[in-house]
Amino acid sequence: MRIADRYFDLKGREISLKELTDAERALIAEMMVAADTATDWSDFSNLWPTRVAALYKNLTRAQIRHSVAYRVCQDLDSRFAVSRGLARRPDYRDELASLIEQRFHTRRAFCEATGLSEDMLSHVLAGRKHLAINTLEESLHRIGYSLHIMPESSK
Repeated sequence: MRIADRYFDLKGREISLKELTDAERALIAEMMVAADTATDWSDFSNLWPTRVAALYKNLTRAQIRHSVAYRVCQDLDSRFAVSRGLARRPDYRDELASLIEQRFHTRRAFCEATGLSEDMLSHVLAGRKHLAINTLEESLHRIGYSLHIMPESSK
């Protein structure tokens, strides 16, 4: 199986495959086939980390987690779970939660900076409600962020 020079993850982010070695390309191709043919998520979820670790046996775990092969395989794992209904596709709520964790550390601090109520944010992050686009856009603008529309990724 020949793989392209670019891979787009579930969030639409591009991962360049141009600089991969032949061994890395072969591993990714193998895992793409395995993800397509596997019937059990746990089997695939146990397979790819072992294969990636074997490929990078001279690297630390932290270095392995930052490798292109690891990131692609992790995304294949996520796609597998989504395709079987075992997980949901990532959406803006995941990005909000990540932003809060990385930049604000608490929901309260985020709400104070954006003007959103803690109650509303709680409902949004729990998936019970959605923010109106204009509300989300204005809140993000207050902290120096903006919304972007991008194409959905495909395998």
